[in-house]
Amino acid sequence: MVWWKEAVIYQIYPRSFQDSNGDGIGDLQGIIDRLDYLAGTKDSLGIDAIWLSPVYPSPMADFGYDISDYEQIDPDFGDLTIFRRLLKEAHKRDIKIIMDLVVNHTSHLHPWFIESRSSKNSPKRDWYIWKEPVHGKPPNNWLGTFGGLGWEFDKRTGEYYYHSFLKEQPDLNWRNPEVEEAIFKMIRFWLEMGVDGFRLDVVNLYVKDEFLRDNISYFMKGPRPYDKQVHTYDRDRPEMHGILRRLRKLLDSYEPERMSVGEVMQDFPGNVTLPATYCGRNDELHLAFNFMFLFSPWKAEKFFQIVKDFESALGEDNWPNYTLSNHDFPRHITRYMKGKETIPRARIAAVMMLTLRGTPFLYYGEEIGMERQKVSRKEIQDPVGKKYWPFHPGRDPERIPMAWDSSEKSGFTTGKPWLPIYAKSSEVNVEVQKEDKSSLFYTYKKLISIRKERKSLRKGNLKIHLSKDKNVLFYKRKEGKEETYIFLNFSNQDAEVSYPRKWNLKNILFSTAPRPAYLKQDLDDGFLHLFPNEAIIFGN
Repeated sequence: MVWWKEAVIYQIYPRSFQDSNGDGIGDLQGIIDRLDYLAGTKDSLGIDAIWLSPVYPSPMADFGYDISDYEQIDPDFGDLTIFRRLLKEAHKRDIKIIMDLVVNHTSHLHPWFIESRSSKNSPKRDWYIWKEPVHGKPPNNWLGTFGGLGWEFDKRTGEYYYHSFLKEQPDLNWRNPEVEEAIFKMIRFWLEMGVDGFRLDVVNLYVKDEFLRDNISYFMKGPRPYDKQVHTYDRDRPEMHGILRRLRKLLDSYEPERMSVGEVMQDFPGNVTLPATYCGRNDELHLAFNFMFLFSPWKAEKFFQIVKDFESALGEDNWPNYTLSNHDFPRHITRYMKGKETIPRARIAAVMMLTLRGTPFLYYGEEIGMERQKVSRKEIQDPVGKKYWPFHPGRDPERIPMAWDSSEKSGFTTGKPWLPIYAKSSEVNVEVQKEDKSSLFYTYKKLISIRKERKSLRKGNLKIHLSKDKNVLFYKRKEGKEETYIFLNFSNQDAEVSYPRKWNLKNILFSTAPRPAYLKQDLDDGFLHLFPNEAIIFGN
C-alpha cells in the first residue's frame, strides 16, 4: 500500500496558520513551530501529510494563486532555506509535504508573461493565449470565473489575452509543448528537493479548444453569466489526459513514490463521474478531489449515494478521497450547524471522513470546530468578496487565523493579523481542547489513532448500507481477517438498525455516545440500537 492511500492529509492555508515574526501573516517558520501539534508526539493530532496552499512569490492579487516565480518562496512566508528546513523537520516526524501546483495560469508579473506581452514576435508569445480582435471585439464569448470577460485587451500589441480568473492571472497555452517542458522542469526542481506530492489547481482548465469556439449559454442555467454557459470549449478538453499521463510517469519515476491530487472544476451541483475520469486507469492523477460532500445536505441518504457513485465511477483501478471543508468553501461545521446538535454532527462527520475507504483531507481548524466567520466589508481581502459584496462575502470567512489559545490574538501573532482573529477563540482553541478529553480535538485524535491501528480502515474494502428509514449510514471495512463496522445516525432520534447477521460486532472501539461497556440490550439478533446523533465503531 502506498503512503498517499493510507495518509490523513491536513490542508494548511499558510497565511492563517502561525505567524512567527509578528507581521500578522502566517509563515513557514510558524508551520515548523507547530509541527509537533500535527505529528511526532503522543499528544499530537497524528496526521500524515500537509497540503500547503501556495507559498511561491506572488503579487497576491489572488493571494498566492497568481504566481510570479515557481522556484522561490514569497518573502511573506520565508525563503528556500526555511522551506528546506520545513521539509527536513516534517520528514523527521514522518509528515509528507504536498505543494500547491498552480499552472493553468501565472501572475501577469511572471517573467514569462512580461516577455510574452512585450511583442507579437516574442519567443514566449505563444506561451499564453493571444488572439486578435474579431470585428473590434473579443475573440469569443468565454468569461472569467470571477466575473466579467475572460479576455483582456493589451494596448501594447493590439491583441487580447485570455484569463480564466482575474486579468492579473493570464492563462498558459498548454498546447505549446515548450510550456509543458518548462512546467515539468519546475516540478523536477521541487521533487529533487524532496517534495512528496502536488495538489493541481483547476486541473481540467489547462487545455482550451484549439479553434476558440463560443460556449453555448442558457438563460436559466445559473445565477451568473459564467454559470449560464456550458463550458464545453474552455475546459475538459480531451488533450488534458495525455498531459496527465506524462505527468504521472514523471512522478512515478521517483522513489519513494510522489503523488498528485487534482482539483476538477465543474458546475454546481456537480457529480463524481467527471473527477474520476481524470484518474484514467490509475495512469493519470493519483487522486481527483470529490467535492460532492461540500454540497451535500445533512442526510445519510445523500452521503450514501455520493459514496456509491464515486466508488462506481472510479472502478477497481483508482482510489477515492473525501473532504468536507477547504479554503474556498464554507466550513462544514457552519453548513451543518443546528443548535445543540452542531458538535454531535461534527463528530459524526469526523468519523465518516476518517473511516470511509479513501484518503481523507482535513482543513486546518476543523479538528477544534472552528466556524466560518463573517468579515466586515472594510476588512475583506479576497478579490471575490471585494467585487461581489454584499451578495458574496468572498472566501475570507474560511481563512481566518488558527485559534491556538485564549489570548487576545489567539496565539497566532503578536502583530496585527491579516484577517480578524476568530471571535470565539477565547473558548474554542487548541489549548483549551487539549485539556479536555471530551473535546472535538480528542475525537479527531482518537479516530486518527484507531485508523493507524487498523489496516481495514487504511486499506480495506467497503460494503456500505443505508437503513430503511434512511437516517443511518453503516458500512463494513475489511482487510484480511480484520473487520471494522461503522454506524452513523444522522438524525436526532433513537434508531434501530438491522445489519447483516454475519457481521461480528464484538468490541466497541469508539462511540460518540456514553457506552462505558458492551450493552446486550443495544445489540440483539442483528439489530443495533443507536442513540440520537451517535457514531459508533466496532471491531472484531
